Amino acid sequence: QVQLVESGGGLVQPGGSLRLSCAASGIIFSAYVMNWYRQAPGKQRELAAAITSDDTTNYADSVKGRFTISRDNAKSTLYLQMNDLKPEDTAVYYCNAKRFINFNIRGDYWGQGTQVTVSS
Repeated sequence: QVQLVESGGGLVQPGGSLRLSCAASGIIFSAYVMNWYRQAPGKQRELAAAITSDDTTNYADSVKGRFTISRDNAKSTLYLQMNDLKPEDTAVYYCNAKRFINFNIRGDYWGQGTQVTVSS
C-alpha cells in the first residue's frame, strides 16, 4: 500500500538542470526522514541528499552547492532540484522514506527509481 513514485528524470546536457519529484502515499509523510539515493552504473548506491521532518538537510560532498532537497508535507511530496549537472551525476535516483523511533528504524520504503543521464 505504501508507494513512492519518482518523476522528472531524463537526458540533460552538462550544466543543465532537472527537478525530481517523489509522490508518497500510504505513509504519514511528515513523520519520515526523506532521502534521495542514487546509483551510477557499476557503483554502489549512495545517499545524495536527506531532509528531516523539520527541514534539516544534508548533502553528499559531490552534490553540495548544486542540489537542493525540499519537501512539501501538505502534498506528501519530496523534491530534488539539480543544477549544474555533471556527467558523474548520471545515475538512477531513488526516493526513500525512513521512520525512526528512538533512533531505531521502524519504516524503510523505496521508490522504483528514475533515470538521470547527463551527457553531451
